[in-house]
Amino acid sequence: MALSDYVSTSSKDTRSGFGVGILELGKTNPNVVALCADLAGSLKLDAFIKEFPERFIQCGISEANMISVAAGLTIGGKIPFATSFANFATGRVYDQIRQSVAYSDKNVKIAASHAGLTLGEDGATHQILEDIGLMQMLPGMVVINPCDYNQTREATIAAADHVGPVYLRFGRPAWPIFMPEGQFKIGKAILMNEGKDVSIFATGHLVWKALEAARQLESEGLSVELINIHTIKPLDSEAILKSVAKTKCAVVCEEHNRIGGLGSSVAALLAQELPTPIEFVAVNDSFGESGTPDQLLTKYGLDTPNVIEAARKVFKRKG
Repeated sequence: MALSDYVSTSSKDTRSGFGVGILELGKTNPNVVALCADLAGSLKLDAFIKEFPERFIQCGISEANMISVAAGLTIGGKIPFATSFANFATGRVYDQIRQSVAYSDKNVKIAASHAGLTLGEDGATHQILEDIGLMQMLPGMVVINPCDYNQTREATIAAADHVGPVYLRFGRPAWPIFMPEGQFKIGKAILMNEGKDVSIFATGHLVWKALEAARQLESEGLSVELINIHTIKPLDSEAILKSVAKTKCAVVCEEHNRIGGLGSSVAALLAQELPTPIEFVAVNDSFGESGTPDQLLTKYGLDTPNVIEAARKVFKRKG
C-alpha cells in the first residue's frame, strides 16, 4: 500500500474500538469476562454489560483487587479483561501485575484507556507516559498500542486469542480512522509506505501524525518508509532491521516518555545489530499538564511538524 491509501473519512476514540471488540468477543467466546474499577462508562463497556451482565464484575475503586480477581478467574479457564485508566491500570497496581499476572503467567488482559498526553484536561496526575516501559519490562507480557478505532477493535480480539498476559493501551480523544481492517497481527509491524531515504516507525496516536508528516516529506522529495509498530513487545525486529538496512536512518514516534518506550527498544535493537542515526519524537522525560490533546501534543513536541523536523535532521545526519 501507499500513503494515498490511508484516508480518514471519520474520527472516533480508540477506546470505542475496545468497547466494540469486547462486545464481539462476548458473543463468540463465553469465557471472556470484563472487570472494571468504577470506570465502565469511560472504558465503553456499557454494551457488553447490557448483553452479558453475568460476565461483568464491578470491582470499584480497588484496582489492585481487580488484578488479583482477574488472575484468579484464569484458573477456572476464563479470559478476563481488567479495565481502567492506563495510569491506574499500571502504575497503581504494578506489584499485583508483576506477582499475580506476569510472574504467574496468567492469561489476563489489561485493557488501559486514557493513555498519554491526549487524556487532556485531567492533567499530569491522570496522564501516564511511563506505562509502556513498565509493562514491557515484565517477562512474558505482550504490549500492544493500536493507532485508531479499527486497529483497537482488532487488537482486542487478537488479545483474547493470545494465551498469556497482554497489555492493551488506547486513548480518550476522537482520532482519525484510517487503517484498513484485516491487517492486524500481534508482533507483526505494518508497512504503510515503502521508501528509501528515511524510516519512520510510529505507534499509537502518533501513527496519524507520522502519516501526515510522510505526505509532506514526500511532496518535498524525501522518500519515506512508514511503518506502524502497533506491537511494542514482541518487537518486529525483522521489519525494523530490513527497513533501516535500506534507508540508513530512523525516526521513532510515540506518545510516551522517550525513556523506556518504543524508541528505547528500537535504539537498543539498532545499537546491537545495525548502528544507525536515530531521532525520537516523544515526551522529553517530563510529566504532562492540563490542556486539550492538540495543545499538549504541540507543546510537548509530538505534532506533525516535529516528525518532519526529526526526519529532515536524521536524513542529514546519515551523510
